[in-house]
Amino acid sequence: MFRKILMALATTTLVASPIVSAQAQAAPQHRQEVTRKVVKHKANGRTVVKKQTVVRKDNHRRWAKGQRFDRRYATNYRVVNNYRDYRLSAPPRGYHWVRSGNDAVLIAITSGLIGAVVGSAIR
Repeated sequence: MFRKILMALATTTLVASPIVSAQAQAAPQHRQEVTRKVVKHKANGRTVVKKQTVVRKDNHRRWAKGQRFDRRYATNYRVVNNYRDYRLSAPPRGYHWVRSGNDAVLIAITSGLIGAVVGSAIR
């Protein structure tokens, strides 16, 4: 009995691990920049140093094959009808090319699953 439970737990971890890693890759990343401002006061001759931390979001989402495409997270979303101009292959039946940032993403129309990602195809 205990052996069956252990086998069931092992198989669920093997099945769930690619799903968790795919979600972690698609998470947006944040950059931190620290700038220093030096202000000199002429009246009393003191130097005041101010530190300012700026957190900028990297809005470019990294899509991967097998993920579900959600256009809310796509930057500069557009359907690409002239795929030959960007040297993309013709989409199979039931798929279409869309633009997300500088990436061309092949998406299934009905399910929204990603079939392929071509990075920096569109500029």
